[in-house]
Amino acid sequence: MRMGRGVEWALHCCVNLAWAGAPVSTARLAGLYDLPPAYLNKQLQALVRAGVLASVPGPRGGFALDRDPARVSLLDVVVALEGPEDAFRCTSILAAGPGGDPGTDYADTCAISMSMRRAELAWRRELASRSLADVAADVLRHTPGAADRVRTALTT
Repeated sequence: MRMGRGVEWALHCCVNLAWAGAPVSTARLAGLYDLPPAYLNKQLQALVRAGVLASVPGPRGGFALDRDPARVSLLDVVVALEGPEDAFRCTSILAAGPGGDPGTDYADTCAISMSMRRAELAWRRELASRSLADVAADVLRHTPGAADRVRTALTT
C-alpha cells in the first residue's frame, strides 16, 4: 500500500502545531520543510474538514489543532487525506475461475480477500492506537530540543 506524500507532510505539520501553541500559516509550515505551500494547504484544508485542524482567520491566523493531540490518531490523519476506503478491493475474480459461481460474492470467503482484510485491519488498528501526542513524545525522547526549535522557527 502506498500513501501520498501529503500524509507525511500533514503528520509533521500536526506535531509541529501541537508544539506551536498558536495558529501557524501555511507558508510558515511549508517553509520548515521546503514544501510547496499550495499543495500543503490542500492537505491542511482536508484536515480542517475532518475536524483535526481549525482554520483561524486574520493577520495572526493560520492553522491550529482543533483537538487535544492525545485525541487525534494517526488513522484520523490518514483517513482525512486518503479516504476511508479499503486499500484492498476484492473483485471476486474467483467467480470466473474454474469451479467458480458467478452468483457468489467471494469477498467474505476468498482466502486472499480475508488475508488482505486481516492485514489491513491490523494496520488500521496500529494507526488508531497511536496519537499525535504519542508521536510528539517519541520525537522528544529521541530529540529533546525539537519542540523548542520548531517553536523558534515558526515565530521568527
